[in-house]
Amino acid sequence: MKKIFIKSGVALAAFSLLLSACSKFEDLNHNPKVADETQVQEEFLINSSIINAQMNPDVAERSFVLIWKAAAHQQLDDGITSGSNNDGWSDAYYNQVTGWLTSIYAAVDVSEKKIKSGNVSEYTNNLLQVARIWRAYLLSEISDNYGPVAINGYVNGTNPDFASVKDVYYFALAELKDASAKLQLDLAATTDMQKLDPAYKYDFKLWQRYANSMRMRLAMRLSEVDAAKAKAEFEDAAAGNLLTDMNQTFQVQEKPGWDALTGVMSREWNEQLLSTTLENIYNGLGGVKTADQLTDAVYQPYIRPADWAGLQFTNHFPTTTNDPMAGFWFDGLPQTIDPRAYKAFIPAGDFANANFSRYPSYSERVWKETARPLMANDKDTAKLLEGKMAWNGQTDGDWGTKGTLNRWYGWPGAGPRMTQQFRTSASKRIFFAPWETYFLIAEASVRGWNVPMTGKAAYEKGISQNFEYWGVSQFVGSYLASTDFNMVGTSVSWDHVAEPPATHIMNFKNGYTGAAGTVAIKYPANNLYKGGGVKNDLLTKIITQKYIANMPWLPLEAWSDQRRLGLPFFETPIVEQPIPGLPALNNGNYMTANIKFYPQRIRYPSSMRNANGKGYDQAVKALGGTEEVTTPLWWAKQQ
Repeated sequence: MKKIFIKSGVALAAFSLLLSACSKFEDLNHNPKVADETQVQEEFLINSSIINAQMNPDVAERSFVLIWKAAAHQQLDDGITSGSNNDGWSDAYYNQVTGWLTSIYAAVDVSEKKIKSGNVSEYTNNLLQVARIWRAYLLSEISDNYGPVAINGYVNGTNPDFASVKDVYYFALAELKDASAKLQLDLAATTDMQKLDPAYKYDFKLWQRYANSMRMRLAMRLSEVDAAKAKAEFEDAAAGNLLTDMNQTFQVQEKPGWDALTGVMSREWNEQLLSTTLENIYNGLGGVKTADQLTDAVYQPYIRPADWAGLQFTNHFPTTTNDPMAGFWFDGLPQTIDPRAYKAFIPAGDFANANFSRYPSYSERVWKETARPLMANDKDTAKLLEGKMAWNGQTDGDWGTKGTLNRWYGWPGAGPRMTQQFRTSASKRIFFAPWETYFLIAEASVRGWNVPMTGKAAYEKGISQNFEYWGVSQFVGSYLASTDFNMVGTSVSWDHVAEPPATHIMNFKNGYTGAAGTVAIKYPANNLYKGGGVKNDLLTKIITQKYIANMPWLPLEAWSDQRRLGLPFFETPIVEQPIPGLPALNNGNYMTANIKFYPQRIRYPSSMRNANGKGYDQAVKALGGTEEVTTPLWWAKQQ
């Protein structure tokens, strides 16, 4: 009798949970560590891996929110964005992701052994291919976090060798190509089987589309370091069936509670406030007026002119960052803004809005108090800022003394907060949406690769689909034609590639005295992309739109694009005081962005280093000899 031997520790725990969850295993009279492969059904292993990869609230908060969303500048956090590494958070994610991999590797192993022995059903081949496709995704996910990881060794009971990032990607790309080709597309799943696939209900045509689109994603990841391989893989994948319609989205339904399907953004104490990066990208982009979006009379008094910079508070808002609006506080709503902004983030004090988040529910004051003082000292108030309907993002870094005196910074009730629709565990978590397929095709077109449609058509289709998702399709026509620049000098129109002027003149008031003035606001130089002189070329437009579209479900992908290309523009962390985790950043160079100013990965947990010293040494060697948060991955910008 052939056996499947399950590793101890994380793998055994994952497999034990699987056994307890699946009624098909209840009749097994075997040692739970050793199951007869003929009695194991692959669909249970696949289901376990996909469901658990949704992340329970413990690891979701630490990984999805505090690491991925923070690194992607989708929310405020002074942890990873300041170069620090939390070993406990890394350990929580590493233990879970290796468990998901253990389940999916077991599914592959079971299927392959059944095929070899001839003990197959009509679905065995397709289940094997689905398992390989999902395994390829999981390997890319863990590698995009840490770098070098194990390709083998998840079910054989031994400490695995670690492979380079290049080897991981080459393996995943090959798996996606082969598995996609071997799927039997005319096979219909039974009703019972459909219940065990939370993404596609075992519609094998959709799994093939996902495999091809995923292959395009991974191929594009290599664009800056292995262009020939990237082009060949991408073009081959793009010639197949792809995720192109909204009903083909790879997504999994969340549900309330405390398990793997609980919403990844559901923890009430996570503020989920608007970031400065998103503020600068949204503001002015597309030329759609706030008055046409927020039509109720209550909003109109708060709408500011297009040339309004806001109130300047240089004693309380730091200027040691290349954020173009550093030192200013915006006391209202922008004249024009991307229509998705007000859907994703609800202004402070907009309590009548059905999507306003009243989290944390256990402390009404935290979300209801919109007015916050700027302190002259520990006792005296210099200014009371009213955050109601004020549109301001939050910036990471070290605010120094200004942060001590600024009681507005980080206060949940005083800034725009993420819509409640993503916080109640009632949404579907998106892993791959068709708009990403189109943005990938648009980027490939710009690179001169052979793709099935023009770059412009793909770009505009991706935007249109995302507008549909957010329910703002009524604005898409004028949006696509807009030549207005946002605060970082990028416009929407594909045909408008003129660069913005060096500065634009804006009006403001001194926040302390009320004196009016004008200021020349610079469009910031993104030194990570083409030396900082380009702000409005086609690739910048594409990645800007991809970044907006993938918010909030795909922060890891947004972080990966920024690491790969330096796009979109991320302001440097505030450095009023030295930041220990970012020693290369100081108050003399913050205007010139450098990859050493941004997190590139998370460190391996100490538990992994202690348990597998050989594998750890292999990983560090593959990283180039250093294992820091600022150590770039193979496919990322290296300088």
